[in-house]
Amino acid sequence: MNTTLNYSPNFNKKKRKSKDIKFIIFHYTGMRKENDAIKRLISFNSKVSSHYFIKKNGEILTLVPDLYIAWHAGASHWKKFKFLNKYSLGIEISNPGHSNRYMHFNKRQMKSVLKLSKFLIKKYKIKSKFILGHSDISPDRKKDPGEKFPWKKLFKKQIGLWHNLNQRILLKNRNQAISFIEKNIFYKNLYKIGYSKNISKKNINYLKKLTIAFQMRFRQELINGIVDKECLIISENLTKKF
Repeated sequence: MNTTLNYSPNFNKKKRKSKDIKFIIFHYTGMRKENDAIKRLISFNSKVSSHYFIKKNGEILTLVPDLYIAWHAGASHWKKFKFLNKYSLGIEISNPGHSNRYMHFNKRQMKSVLKLSKFLIKKYKIKSKFILGHSDISPDRKKDPGEKFPWKKLFKKQIGLWHNLNQRILLKNRNQAISFIEKNIFYKNLYKIGYSKNISKKNINYLKKLTIAFQMRFRQELINGIVDKECLIISENLTKKF
């Protein structure tokens, strides 16, 4: 696939095998200016990078070749996998993020996301359940790509996973309180899906952050960190898919 080369020096020098690539991880840049985000990702001093960068105009940059490990995921977990840099391809999408007037990803960007994802999925045989956001694999510290990333639309194009529950049923159960036992079932469902249960003793708000990460991905209309009946039934539906 044709992309613009703009290589970053921030990657492991040892090549990996193509079979080691199991995940696609989406990020937003979280910076006001696109050029500043690109400069950071290709700066030796920043110690961060990704494999691809999607600009506001839809142009795709290759920053690190696929078979080299880029530095985009950091401390991360999903199912049995830890430190997902080793197993993943990172895609950064230009967007100012939650701290800088977070905005919707535009049509040109999403067209490129679709094109690039389809190409990578086919090339490396990546499973739908391993197409994730940074907040999925690092819920205690990351929010990207956030609730404005159109996961549902991508699912309809065979990219990633989504629940198949009726909107009327979801709205009926939104903000409906659940018991302590049901809340624990919700968290167990999240662990089955793949979210980390490695709760840091220093992070007493981990479960709330975990819930927010889940909501940003699967209940994007209301992000409040509160587990209600809607969250519970969505989690139950997803355990069958993941």
